[in-house]
Amino acid sequence: MTKRWVDLRSDTVTHPTAAMRKAMAEAEVGDDVYGEDPTVNALQDKAAALTGKEAGLFVPSGSMGNQIAVKVHTQPGDEVLCEASCHIYNIETGTMAAFSGVLPRPVEGRRGVLDPDRAEAAIRPGAYYLPRTTLLCAENTHNLAGGTVMTAAQGEALGAMARRRGLATHLDGARIFNAAAALGVEAKALAAPFDSVMFCISKGLCAPVGSLLCGRRDFIGRARKVRKMMGGGMRQAGILAAAGLVAFDEVLPTLAEDHRKARVLAERMADVPGFEVDLEALQTNIVMLKLRPPLEGGEVGETLKERGVLCHVIAPDLIRFVTHHDIDEEALALALEALGGPFLGGGR
Repeated sequence: MTKRWVDLRSDTVTHPTAAMRKAMAEAEVGDDVYGEDPTVNALQDKAAALTGKEAGLFVPSGSMGNQIAVKVHTQPGDEVLCEASCHIYNIETGTMAAFSGVLPRPVEGRRGVLDPDRAEAAIRPGAYYLPRTTLLCAENTHNLAGGTVMTAAQGEALGAMARRRGLATHLDGARIFNAAAALGVEAKALAAPFDSVMFCISKGLCAPVGSLLCGRRDFIGRARKVRKMMGGGMRQAGILAAAGLVAFDEVLPTLAEDHRKARVLAERMADVPGFEVDLEALQTNIVMLKLRPPLEGGEVGETLKERGVLCHVIAPDLIRFVTHHDIDEEALALALEALGGPFLGGGR
């Protein structure tokens, strides 16, 4: 019998559902570079409606969507304010510098959320020999902070400060629907304070490929050109877009279940000697596990792998677990069982 793996490395490992595969096989398509793919157009319109923006653009990845936004909002030599541990600064291969010629200005936040006063204090004065601060980027949910959420009020405070100081704003909302589910609000309420927003359909929403960048119609017009510059112009992409349309109806309403399963896992981890989990910070589907000596991330990860559970070792003392649509009750039970034994002499 084939061993079942419980893959908790990320919600990017989700597989398209049967309904998605059927929709992909039957999708009506056209050449999207000409703007003629009806399924892509439908997905873009739906994404814009869900985020409360005028228009949307289908892109191959979340990183591309973020970097297109940076390019459109800035000029070479500008500076971008961002939270110090955010994805756009730490995990996108330095593209804002390499492609847009701009500097990141990281500012420490609390659980991934920027304080408006601290962010404003980091804005450069207008001396000609300093870079211009022109863009503020935020992230919701915040990946490296452990899936923490920024509330609509917190986003509005940031957005209000940025507008007052003449900054453009972009939201890396890769998991914005997880944030909306946790807060009991619509995604558009979280996107409203920002000029542009990107979200992924290939993470917890189970679609195989793609993200959406949304904003004003003129912004998306410029973004389409930058997408082409980055090699992201796709042709009969409706085959991929069809899965996203199904995801909105089939998977999006179930995200709260992913959060519940993350809570169950985290509470089990909190009982294991040598494991530390901040249950207060656990808000969505990401569990950050801190290890106390003598436990070490690589060895704990290998032990879990031997027990059939895959996780993401971030550092020698930090491991990430992400629940998602493919973690059913059986998989959850297997993960809980794997967490039941001793780890490197940690004992029980």
